[in-house]
Amino acid sequence: MSRLEDQVSSGWNRLASRLVQGGRVEEVPASGTFVNPPVTRGSTVLFPSLADMNRTDNRSHVHKLVYGAMGSPIQHQLEELLTEIEGGTHTQVVNSGLAACTVPLLAFLGHGDHLLLPDSVYGPTRRFAGTMLARMGVDTTFYPPLATQEEILALIRPETKILFAESPGSHTFEVQDMPMLADVAHRSGALLMLDNTWGIGIFQPFQHGVDVSIQALTKYPAGHSDVIIGSVTVKDETHWKTLRDAAIQLGQCAGPDDCWLTMRGLRTMGVRLAHQARAALDLALWLRSRPEVARVLHPAFEDCPGHEFWKRDFTGASGLFGVELRSDIPIADAERMIDGLEMFGIGASWGGYESLVLPTTGHIRRTTEAGGPEAAMFRLQIGLENIEDLRADLARGLDSLGGDEL
Repeated sequence: MSRLEDQVSSGWNRLASRLVQGGRVEEVPASGTFVNPPVTRGSTVLFPSLADMNRTDNRSHVHKLVYGAMGSPIQHQLEELLTEIEGGTHTQVVNSGLAACTVPLLAFLGHGDHLLLPDSVYGPTRRFAGTMLARMGVDTTFYPPLATQEEILALIRPETKILFAESPGSHTFEVQDMPMLADVAHRSGALLMLDNTWGIGIFQPFQHGVDVSIQALTKYPAGHSDVIIGSVTVKDETHWKTLRDAAIQLGQCAGPDDCWLTMRGLRTMGVRLAHQARAALDLALWLRSRPEVARVLHPAFEDCPGHEFWKRDFTGASGLFGVELRSDIPIADAERMIDGLEMFGIGASWGGYESLVLPTTGHIRRTTEAGGPEAAMFRLQIGLENIEDLRADLARGLDSLGGDEL
């Protein structure tokens, strides 16, 4: 294994034991128990007396069962495992990855507040800021994902409450300097929130100054493209109370079956991602050698924006990266190539066991950078298929573009 291959997969190998052992009963009763925790489905919770119903548990990590919408036993077990993986103090599971982005924004922002979003942010988060938050009286400013400390400070206002990050960025894979952003946010009295979906398990957000870490559990944790679920993990007790209260008021929880499926997916995430990370790197290196390809956007490559921060702060990589074709290849030809692929499904999500391709040309919105001619671009999610089959499929597609004549 090469040094670079070890870099992209080592973090997943080290995480495997924690994923298998975490979130389980600490002591096996003499009567025995199943390996997997059971699914508890229910809405109404019964108590033997009013005194029992009204009794509170001062241990903050214990979730008392009061009503199904406040969580189920399997949800709380999943939250404990996610808290361990992310390195925080508490986790709230919500019903989608988008809800994981929007619930903390609603929890910590109010009328007259100011939000800073990276220009590379996930499209639905961007839309939420421009619609619902705007109607609430929250003003949003977009900043270049690789803005310097001075540039970020120039955008900070007295009413700035949240500095939001997404690293790597959607579609364009910029890796952000999280310790610098944390320093700017905290000096200004703001919170640093991070969409850490790409980096779950290989980037420890709270060790780098993040206050709130967001996960689309739909992706790698669930891992099988059959669950919609998300989570929010916080650093301290004060933030937990604000987040938990908002989640309850918004009716945010996840169904017990989705929580159980996500817990099961987490058990194998270490071995899945170790393979997917190596396979993605192998294909990314090969794609760089193709004459049709102008650039491969993979954080492990030195020419990927923010590579130095990935090298400094991450213990691995995932199976998702971007490809930019030569500027003289018509977008229509690239779209026909994508339509002709056999091993890659055309789909908007990622993180499952199957390989996917998504054209990103025209979907990259920027307000901080001048526009210009767009080269054909697409994003690849590398799954668990045989890597030679994937390479052969991509080779047939690229050959159809006439790359040898470029």
